[in-house]
Amino acid sequence: MQGDEKIEVSLPGGNHYRIILGSGVLDEIPSLTASMLDRKNVLIITDDNVNALYGEKALKSLQPLAANTSLISIKPGEASKTLATVEMLYHEALKSNLDRSSAIIALGGGVVGDIAGFVAATFMRGIDLIQIPTTLLAMVDSSVGGKTGVDLPEGKNLVGAFWQPRKVLIDPDALKTLPDREIRCGLAETIKYGMVLDEVFFAFLEDKISELNSLDILTYTEVIKRCCQIKADVVCRDEKEKSGLRSALNYGHTFAHAIEKATGYDKLNHGEAVAVGMCMAANLAVDDGRLDDAAELRQENLLRQLHLPCSVEFLTPEHIYDAMGKDKKIIEGKLRFVLPETIGEFSLSEVSDKDMILDAIRNCCD
Repeated sequence: MQGDEKIEVSLPGGNHYRIILGSGVLDEIPSLTASMLDRKNVLIITDDNVNALYGEKALKSLQPLAANTSLISIKPGEASKTLATVEMLYHEALKSNLDRSSAIIALGGGVVGDIAGFVAATFMRGIDLIQIPTTLLAMVDSSVGGKTGVDLPEGKNLVGAFWQPRKVLIDPDALKTLPDREIRCGLAETIKYGMVLDEVFFAFLEDKISELNSLDILTYTEVIKRCCQIKADVVCRDEKEKSGLRSALNYGHTFAHAIEKATGYDKLNHGEAVAVGMCMAANLAVDDGRLDDAAELRQENLLRQLHLPCSVEFLTPEHIYDAMGKDKKIIEGKLRFVLPETIGEFSLSEVSDKDMILDAIRNCCD
């Protein structure tokens, strides 16, 4: 590896793991996992797109190390995040002779990481997990922090568990294989970090628009590093979202999950929905007197310059609002929102005023 970075995640109670970031990490999977996987049974969970790129290579590289290495590929996309898929993966784990000393490797994007993590958290009451994210969104967000889950027809991630990985391996060179749309979706999550937690990082993104749009890997490596550092700090201070700090990472997501649900998960992908959701949340913050117009405009300008949507065309405000009804962030009948106070700072607000929420949505519906 060249220029590899190591970010430590040290959780209360002694749970500790390392994020390893650098070009060439995907070529070093055996050496980076040897101490964990030596003579164990291992199941790689991936999706069909990632399998075509990295599956066989990962499988063959681990076979000399592990006692037995198997691979199972699921269909890509949110539609695979179901309990039916989880049950299928449990049966695959049994066929692969996994036991309580075995390990699961999540090789792919956010959907693979979420569902493989949930299988690892619940199979045999919990076995080791290694996250190897291959999309920008998974690299900067979902692979770190231990949130796992699957969807129900009523909403996203309504079933899940906190289950920390034993290691996270990130190779920025994998971004070169992604469609441009996937890169944009990951950028939405990076803007989230800056908008509610780090004004300096937000300004860095504004300054690096050209490099981000041209997929400069050195710039992306810095972006991934900073996002992982921020998330590691947040998770170590509020692992299970008890104090409210980790809730900052849900900025825009209450709206975004409703948009995804209302469109049947087939119009906008997650990052695009988050971009629109952040615009709605900023609207709500301005309407509530928390955020000034200049900060809202900076967010909108950054989203637009990175070619991310700020509005949705095919839904009514009422449709989006109704889709929020089963959001897991509802507290005593009130929706909880992460609202920016200024760039880099946030507050949590429980809002029961339907008209105020609808107005915030309406400004982002064409």
